[in-house]
Amino acid sequence: MKKTGDRIIEYLKTRPEAAAGELSDYLGISRQAVHRQINKLLKEKIIYKAGKPPKVFYSVSPKKIKEAGTFLIGDNLKKIIGGNFLVITPSGERQEGVGGFAYWCQKQKLPVEKTATEYIQTLKKYSMYKKDGLVDGMYKIKHTFDEVFLDKVFYLDFYSIERFGKTKLGQLLLYAKQSQNKNLMKELVEEIKPKINFLAEKFEVNAVGFIPPTVKREVQLMKELEKQLRLPLPVIDLVKIKTPVAVPQKTLVKLEDRIENASRTIVMQDARKFKTVLLIDDALGSGATLNETARKIKERNLAEQIIGLAITGSFKGFEVISEV
Repeated sequence: MKKTGDRIIEYLKTRPEAAAGELSDYLGISRQAVHRQINKLLKEKIIYKAGKPPKVFYSVSPKKIKEAGTFLIGDNLKKIIGGNFLVITPSGERQEGVGGFAYWCQKQKLPVEKTATEYIQTLKKYSMYKKDGLVDGMYKIKHTFDEVFLDKVFYLDFYSIERFGKTKLGQLLLYAKQSQNKNLMKELVEEIKPKINFLAEKFEVNAVGFIPPTVKREVQLMKELEKQLRLPLPVIDLVKIKTPVAVPQKTLVKLEDRIENASRTIVMQDARKFKTVLLIDDALGSGATLNETARKIKERNLAEQIIGLAITGSFKGFEVISEV
């Protein structure tokens, strides 16, 4: 007699997907028994699931990506790739680490071993811009704006790197925001919280502000960050004015338009005074939003020093991040 797991696999091979109830009826066993088998198959990555309760469906996983050549990658390279590489497939699956890198190489029709070495070299190039795990963005800001109101500005990683596309943090930010996925937001917080705590302690921050969103969403990333970070600091009251037509910064290409957008739509509703304020934004394209918000804070003498922080930022010049 065939094992229950094998029978589930055979059944799923005959159709695109099936729910647990359908499998229970086919096998003539309880749903609890079916779920025990499903959990084993999911753990072994033989099947995968799509959807959320109560509508969850199971399918046989696509043929596993053959990690041809990955055994030639040294353990040190595997460790670096394992901690840095993440890609979301067109069908919404996560592929990460060496397996994800092999998947990406296969999609790009690239040799895994050679490309892995090139990936590590590219990471090293970008890591030169980091100190204490932070990218100092002041050079860029000073060469972008005639007047700079931020005393310092950092981002936690680049949004993307040449040839290899979005970084792990860039992937998490994009899909957490676009899919309004609280689990991804939680994972994002876990990634960034130690660095934010380090920054707050280093500069003796005594208040924090979160740049308010423009686009209305059921789950707002910045609100979730504020809630999940649980920083033991007062939160300054920043408001995004509702306009007849909401115009996100990402849709504006000209720098002067971005400055006008930030200046005319963000309002301070706070009278408290602080020595050092940390302003947090999700992505730094031009830096207009952070700089204009800092201007409003300083014009009202609400802070002596303002530290800007973006989760990710563009690498060079005025390079607009158009996705997040």
